[in-house]
Formats: sequence, C-alpha cells, structure tokens
Amino acid sequence: MKLVIVYLVASVGLVAETVLYQAAAIHTADRGTIENGQLLVQGNRILAVGKQVQAPPNTKTVNLGELQLYPGLIAAATSLGLTEINAVRATQDTTEVGEFTPDVEAWISVNPDSELIPVARANGYTHALVAPLGGVVTGNSGLIKTSGWGVEDMTVKPRAALHIMWPVLSINPVPKSALRNPEKFKSPKDQAREREKKLRTLDQFFDQAEAYAKAREAHGDQEDFNTVPAWEGTLEAIGGRQPIMVHANYERQITSAVAWAKRRGYRIIIAAGLDAWRVADLLAKEKVPVVLDNVFRLPQRDTDSHEVNFRAANVLHKAGVKVVHSVRMGNWGATEVRNITYAAARSMAYGLPRETALQSITLHPAEILGVEKQLGSLTAGKEATFIAVDGDLFDIRSNVKHMWIAGKPVSLESRHTRLYEKYKNRPKPKAVQR
Repeated sequence: MKLVIVYLVASVGLVAETVLYQAAAIHTADRGTIENGQLLVQGNRILAVGKQVQAPPNTKTVNLGELQLYPGLIAAATSLGLTEINAVRATQDTTEVGEFTPDVEAWISVNPDSELIPVARANGYTHALVAPLGGVVTGNSGLIKTSGWGVEDMTVKPRAALHIMWPVLSINPVPKSALRNPEKFKSPKDQAREREKKLRTLDQFFDQAEAYAKAREAHGDQEDFNTVPAWEGTLEAIGGRQPIMVHANYERQITSAVAWAKRRGYRIIIAAGLDAWRVADLLAKEKVPVVLDNVFRLPQRDTDSHEVNFRAANVLHKAGVKVVHSVRMGNWGATEVRNITYAAARSMAYGLPRETALQSITLHPAEILGVEKQLGSLTAGKEATFIAVDGDLFDIRSNVKHMWIAGKPVSLESRHTRLYEKYKNRPKPKAVQR
C-alpha cells in the first residue's frame, strides 16, 4: 500500500503546470487579433486561445495588464551565431572552402555564447535559420532557438534547407578600354560561355546527386554501400523532404532558378529576391515563396522609384506569393536580425496588410521551413512560444517585456542591458585639483 501511495504522489508531481495568461491583445498570426484575450498553456503546449477560455482547476493566472502577446518571431536565412566581430577573423565562421559543400551543416558552427543572440532574443526573436555561405552549393542551414544549454539543445531542425548561391547571369558590356584592369577583360561571348558552363556544372552536380540517391535506395540497408558525405547532404532536398533555398537577386537569375527547379522537380525558396517583384506572377504560379532581405536597400536601377524595395513585399503578396522578411547574410547580417521587424513594418507602411506583415516574421517562415505544426502562430496544440510587448510590435518605441520558449520563461538580458545597468547610476566625476 505504501508503494502505491508513493507512486501516485510521484505521478501527480509529473503533471505539467497549467497557466492562464491574460493580455490586452493576443495576435494569433493565423486567426486575427483577440482583444482582451486569454492564452491557456500547459507545460510546453498551448491548450486554448480565446476571449474567455475555460481553465481547469488549480490553474495559475498571470495577468499581463496592458501587454500584448505575439508568436515568437522567426528570422529566416541569417548568419546569427556564425559571426561576431567583423574586424576579428577568428570570430567569422560563415563560409566553407569549396564550390560544392552540401555536407556542411551550419548549426554545428553556431557559437551559443554569441553576444548577438541575446540581442536578437531581446527584440522578440525566438528562432533563427542559420545558413552557410561559400561557393555554389553551400550546405544545409539549421533552425535554432535563441536560448538553450549549448548548440545541441538550441538546435530545433539540423537540416532545414539546402542552400544554393545561383550564378550571376548578367553580362558586363563595358569595353576593355574602360576597365581599370584591362587584363581581366572578358568579351560578351566569353562571359556567355562562362555563364553556360556554370549552369552545366550545377546540373551535372545534381545529376550525380540523383544517381547516388538511386544507388543508395537500390542497396537498401546493406552495409557494403559506401556512403559519400557530400551526396548524403543532398538526399533530403532532391527527395522533396527539404526545400532548396536559392539565393538570387536579379530577374534573370530568379527565372533561371525557377525553370531549373521545375524541370528537376525540386521545391525551392527564393532568398534575397531584389527583383522578385518583377516576376511575381511567375513565382505565384509556381508556388515559390520569397525571403526578402532588401527592404532597406537603394534601388538598383536609375529608372526605379526610390520606394521600389519598400513596395516589393506588397507586390508579391498581391500576386499570391508567400513573403518572408529577413536581412542579408554575412558579416553584418547577425547584428541586423533585430531590425527584421522594422523591415516588415516598412513594407506595411507601403501597402502590405498588417496581418501579412506579422505572418512574414512568424507563420510564413515556419511554413516554408516545415515547422508550422510547432511554431509560427498562437494556436491550440502548438508549442507555447510567444512574447509579450508593451505596445505595437511594429512600433520602434515598443519593447519586448517577456518571452517564453516552449512554455519556459526566457531571460531578455543582453550586453546592452548589462551596460545600461552598469552606467545608469554612474557617479558624477569629481573635479580634479591641480
């Protein structure tokens, strides 16, 4: 009898705590906004969201007053955790050597102690897609959460997407006499041949990858099959279980990549996408989402209006393209993650609907990365990952006050807050007697 009692007590102790959060507004990202709403959480899951939620007995109530709840924000295609100080080469780990390195997995190189991760977290970003740079096929990106004990604990999806830096297809018409270094001159004909060679090489690479996949499947679980890490890194992408994120800015690049993916039967995402708005109808027809990282960039053509990049997201949205906001990768990319929200806000100011702007940094990145059943919206059954903001998320004056990842409260402390605390009560300097 004593043993039974002990077991029952232990079982009760395992029941996760149920918490009812009350807020001035709950922005669900999939079902609009609930004014004076309630969010019921048990352990790491959302049980219910609504105006009046039926809570079970012994539920803890947390009244957040005038704060507003949003889903945790997701930064797509970043260098967060891979780069720290631009001037210190030892802190740069964004790029692998070689043109074709599909076996690279970016999450492995994430520095969990990066000072830039807490800064992104303090601005509402609970997750980030960390992607490799380099040659043509750069490797696999990993989806990480911005809090955790070490990189293994932080990694949510080690292989979220395979990345390709699409070859530049434009031809430079500048004559030899106008070049600073005439030795580097290439005729338009030579440039065209070089361009075609790059595309052929890319095709040949994936031909070999598909041949390897067929051979691997034919061998089944036989131990005598010699696996090749490079080809192993392509299996999920060519099998359709993983998207291929194609980094391409210019119209010719984008149309070429879309045609290539259609011919080969691959599922792609266009990243960067400076000219994506120019081929919005094509992208909508082929159901190709776009990760925009060019909102705060000057127009690239003299004929473009000054606000062309501000309007790009809405042009894509109106055509039926799923839009995600992000920032450019590379040395400065990690520091700019905190500004992704304001890129979405700028697009909203130029026509993008508010709900779509919110989805562009929550639900849409979750969908394109295949984690929409867990993240991206405040929906019953999903992971309890959300933030509390003291105003409109898109207002630069608003601040993230609280964050929960999988039901657990997360510290918003960063180097910025530590420096603020250090210097806010700094004593006034005394006059030096000479």
